[in-house]
Amino acid sequence: MVKQRITEGNWRRDPRFRGLCSAIRSCKNEEEIADLLRDVGTLSELQAWSERLEVAKQLARGFSYRQVAENTGASTTTVTRVAKFIENGPGGYRRFLKSKHHNHDSSPRVEKTGSVLQGYLDRAQK
Repeated sequence: MVKQRITEGNWRRDPRFRGLCSAIRSCKNEEEIADLLRDVGTLSELQAWSERLEVAKQLARGFSYRQVAENTGASTTTVTRVAKFIENGPGGYRRFLKSKHHNHDSSPRVEKTGSVLQGYLDRAQK
């Protein structure tokens, strides 16, 4: 059997991706989401996703690409990629950045959110 690849043209229709979305949607709270993400993602993947979201938040606050890279430890390539998706992506970052969940603090520090997911990442690094 040939493994189907998710592409820019089919990612929304891919049944496995839709199943992942459905699984996330079925979670009742942040702890359940964190547990699911930890089950399906490696710690490196969780860290990368968390880093990208922090990059998006700092870009939305108006920091330069270089400042964001320094503040988050992300590469300038990652910062540029996130900025591209904020501007031209399907809208996930934009919706999040406009939501009440987005922290509008203008300090350049990397945030420690205290979330369950951040707790997993912090414990895994020890």
